[in-house]
Amino acid sequence: MTRLQDIHPLPWLEPGEAFPPVEEAWGPTEPAPGLLAAGGVLDVPTLVGAYSRGIFPWYSAGQPILWWSTDPRMVLDPARFRLHRSLRKTLSSLLRDARLEIRFDHDFERVIRNCAHTPRRGQDGTWILPAMVQAYSELHQAGSAHSVEAWIDGDLAGGLYCINLGAMVYGESMFSRRNDASKLALAALVAFARHHHLPLIDCQQETPHLASMGAATMPRAEFCRHLRQALQHPSPAWRFDPVYWNHLFTDTDPQA
Repeated sequence: MTRLQDIHPLPWLEPGEAFPPVEEAWGPTEPAPGLLAAGGVLDVPTLVGAYSRGIFPWYSAGQPILWWSTDPRMVLDPARFRLHRSLRKTLSSLLRDARLEIRFDHDFERVIRNCAHTPRRGQDGTWILPAMVQAYSELHQAGSAHSVEAWIDGDLAGGLYCINLGAMVYGESMFSRRNDASKLALAALVAFARHHHLPLIDCQQETPHLASMGAATMPRAEFCRHLRQALQHPSPAWRFDPVYWNHLFTDTDPQA
């Protein structure tokens, strides 16, 4: 039986060891395209170092930590976000009746735990394991991980969590307890990104759902160039002002 390592040796990282160049990730003809390395640790310095290089962790129970750098990369340009008619109608109604409140970082751990318990189509279990919850909670405490929360009628209806380094935002996972609540959180993140001139929201892997909202693939080399430029800028203050919604209603095609 052929082992994956016999097809293409997979580097094993010791704690604190540097990542290999992203160009060494497994290619499209190999068993796990985008897989770069295994091992290492999920501490704050390692996570910041990974995201700064276009690398992210993704693994399941029973596996070692696996590090990825996919090619192409799925990204959302905030200027290309599609506020579809139905979501526009829902958002307008909730705002008109003062039923929706967007909160940043109000309850990060609750958001990530909800994301961990949200089933994904075609997947058994979750990739947001307890070790990931702990690691990203520590990253949140360090100021680099954030939650975007959609509160409707005083209840947490949905949200997402993301990473922010410089002017770069990396979307991680979303959850909904009410219809469209995660989409409302994403729309709020887009409005925030437009206001602060954040150029890209990294979505990591291609899905039809993200594509329907305006995300598109980008070659990894181009993504890394954007990333290096974005890291040269300061991070914004993570606060949401309702005036940011104007960026959606003014800049988005109402027929989308």
